[in-house]
Amino acid sequence: MLLKVKSLPPQAVSPAKTLRDYEPMLAPYRGASFWYSVFQLVSTLALFVISWTAMYLCLSISYWVTLALAVPTSLLVVRLFIFQHDCGHRSFFNSKKANDVVGWGLGLLTFTPYHCWRREHAAHHACSGDLDRRGRSGEIVTMTVDEYRNAGWKDRLFYRLYRHPLLLFGIGSLIQFVIRQRCTYQLPKTWKKERRSVHWTNACLLMLILFMSWLVGPWELLVVELPVMLLASATGVWLFYMQHQYEDAFWERGEDWDYVEAAMAGSSYYRLPKILQWFTGSIGLHHIHHLDFRIPNYRLQSCHDANVELQQVNEFSLLESFSCVHARLWDEEQRKMVGFAAAKRPRSTN
Repeated sequence: MLLKVKSLPPQAVSPAKTLRDYEPMLAPYRGASFWYSVFQLVSTLALFVISWTAMYLCLSISYWVTLALAVPTSLLVVRLFIFQHDCGHRSFFNSKKANDVVGWGLGLLTFTPYHCWRREHAAHHACSGDLDRRGRSGEIVTMTVDEYRNAGWKDRLFYRLYRHPLLLFGIGSLIQFVIRQRCTYQLPKTWKKERRSVHWTNACLLMLILFMSWLVGPWELLVVELPVMLLASATGVWLFYMQHQYEDAFWERGEDWDYVEAAMAGSSYYRLPKILQWFTGSIGLHHIHHLDFRIPNYRLQSCHDANVELQQVNEFSLLESFSCVHARLWDEEQRKMVGFAAAKRPRSTN
C-alpha cells in the first residue's frame, strides 16, 4: 500500500496557482547571508575532517568502530553536497564567482563535477514531472504502466532490476557518483565547459587520491573512503527518490505540464527529524526549493512555516517514506504511482 498525502483542510488554503501568486511568499527569503553561508561551510568542513580522521585512527582499534563512524561522516558529505547544490543554483552566496569556486571545490569531496552537474540539474528543474521530457541525465528513470506492458522482456527485466532497492540505493548509487560522473560519453559535444569540468575534476581527484594514499596509505584510504561514499551516495539517491517518487506524484504531458503544479504536487515535503534535516540541509522541503531555487537551504523552513499555502503538499515522515519504495510505474489512467503488480491488471475499457 502506497503513501497517501497528508493535507490541510481546503478552507485553510488560498487559490494561489501561479508564480506571481506565490511571489510575495517567496521573495522575502531569497538571497544569501554571506557570513552564515561561510559559517555553514567552515563548520561542516571542520566536522568532516574530524570525523574522517577519527575513522582512520580507529582502524588500529577496530574496523567496526570505523564503520560506525562512517555514518556521521557520510551524512556530512551529504550536507556538503547540499552546499554544492546551492552553489549550483547561485543561492549559497550572492557572488557568482564565490558560488562557482566553492561549488567546484566541494565537487572533489562529493565526487561530482560541478559545472556538469549544475547544467544537468538545471534541466531537471526545467522539466521535472514532464512525461515528454523524461530521461534527463541524473534523473531516476520512470516508465508508465503502458510503456512497461509494451516493452520487451529484456527491457522489463532491466527496469525491474534498475528499480530494485538493493541496486538503486546500493551499488547503483555508488556507480553513479564514483564511476559514471567520471565519464563524458553521455554529454553532448557542445557542452564544452561541462566536459572540461569532468576532466579537471577527475585530474584533481586523482592528485588528491595519490596524496591521501601517500599520507595514510592506499589500503587505509580505501577502507575508510569506500563506506563513506557508499553511504553518502545511497543517501543522496534516496533523498532524490523521496522528493519525486511517491503515490500522489505529478506527471503530465506536453502542454498540460505546469511548472508550479510540478513543484507543488510533484515535489514532496520530506519531514525528517531535526538532526537529519540538519545533515540534509533542509532539502526535504523540496516543494519550496522547486518553486524558487534562489532560496538558500537555511531559509526553506522559515518560508514554509510562515505560509499556510506552502504547507498544502505531499508530506511524509521518515517512517512513512519507506512505503514509497513500491512506487515504480506511473499509471496515466489512475494518475498515480503504482507497483509492478498494477501492470498485470487488464486495461480499463472506458
